Amino acid sequence: MTARPLFLSINVNSAGAAEEGAPPADRILEGNPTFRTWNMEEAEGGLYAGVWEATPGKWRIEYDEWEFCHILSGVSVIAEAGGAAVTVRAGDSFALRPGFKGTWEVIETTRKEYVIRV
Repeated sequence: MTARPLFLSINVNSAGAAEEGAPPADRILEGNPTFRTWNMEEAEGGLYAGVWEATPGKWRIEYDEWEFCHILSGVSVIAEAGGAAVTVRAGDSFALRPGFKGTWEVIETTRKEYVIRV
């Protein structure tokens, strides 16, 4: 049995085909957003890491998990229900905590690196 390397590069160019998706229809508020996800790590205990990309549109989001995000390209606006809207763009990093509810609006196709802990 070959040991799995302990260094993991998060790089879509070596990740293979992306998983295609979209928000559930009942959560879409504007547009016709679509997703591409390159999930490069799925570890025991509910840890995930990879790259996610979304096309323009707006939808409702709800987080049961903790997620760290680093925006690689594009522009999005994330608004917490009852709170302020925050514009994120290339170079921005943030975390969404369990219980976060609000909206995600992609203004320009947005690509992010993520680490999720369930």
